[in-house]
Amino acid sequence: MNKHRLSGCIGLLVVSLLILVLSGCATRHPPLEAVDFAGSPDYIIGPGDNVNIFVWRQPELSMSVPVRPDGKITTPLIEDVPAANKTPTQLARDMEEVLSVYVRDPVVTVIVTGFRGPYDQQIRVVGQAANPQAIPYNENMTLLDVMIAVGGVTEFAAGNRASIVRNINGEARQLGVRINDLINKGDIEANVAVLPGDILIIPESWF
Repeated sequence: MNKHRLSGCIGLLVVSLLILVLSGCATRHPPLEAVDFAGSPDYIIGPGDNVNIFVWRQPELSMSVPVRPDGKITTPLIEDVPAANKTPTQLARDMEEVLSVYVRDPVVTVIVTGFRGPYDQQIRVVGQAANPQAIPYNENMTLLDVMIAVGGVTEFAAGNRASIVRNINGEARQLGVRINDLINKGDIEANVAVLPGDILIIPESWF
C-alpha cells in the first residue's frame, strides 16, 4: 500500500470517528413534558426539618422540635416518635394516638419549618453545575428555580443536552431539558416543572 493510499485510509478513519463522536454528542433524550402542579404530592417530612407541634389547650405539650438524623422526634411525654417520610397530617394523627394515653381527646396540628425533606425527595443536581448539590423541593418548583439555587452552569456545560432522571410509575426515565435556551435565550417554554426526587444531570460539552 503506497503512502497516498495509506494517508487516505487514515483520513477516512479519522472522519468516521469524528462523525461517531459528533453523533454521540447530538444524542437527545425525549423532552420533559409539562407537569400539572395541581397534582403535586403532599410535602414529606425529612431529617433536618423543624416541626412545630401544637396541642390544642395544652401549651405545655406544644413546642418546636427538630427531626433528628434517625428520622424521629422527642416531645414532652413522648420519646422517639417516627416523623420522617410522613406528611404533617399523618404525623399529627400519630401524635394524637400516642398522646391519648395522657390527654383526653388530644387535637394536634403539625407545621413544618426549615424544609429539607427526605433525601429521596430532594432535587439532586450533578455534573457541570456551578455548585452541584441536593436542594429541598418546594411547591411549584421549576427548572429555573433549580438553576438559581445551584448558581447556574459552568462554562464547560452542554446545557441543552442536560436531562432529568425521574421515577414514573416505578420506572426511571431520562428526559431532556434545555438549560441554555432557558438561561441564555429566555425561552420560557424550556422552564419545565421539577418534582421531588428528580435528578438533574448536566453533561460537559466536548467543544
